[in-house]
Amino acid sequence: MPAIAESLSTTPVHAAPRERELPTCPVCADSMIAAEASAFLSDNAVSYLWTCDTCGYGFVTEHSFKAIICN
Repeated sequence: MPAIAESLSTTPVHAAPRERELPTCPVCADSMIAAEASAFLSDNAVSYLWTCDTCGYGFVTEHSFKAIICN
């Protein structure tokens, strides 16, 4: 089955990554638990590929983060 994906920008709702809500499918509104794949784009950015189990719609989210420096 061919996959169709589009890139959706995301803005964190909360400060801590674990407090963010999981994405929902923009087509059928089903909630998604885990990304199908992920890729590092740079030292402080990562993208995730999401595919809906219900309708098969796919999309990509990109997240940037601050590096933690330990002394």
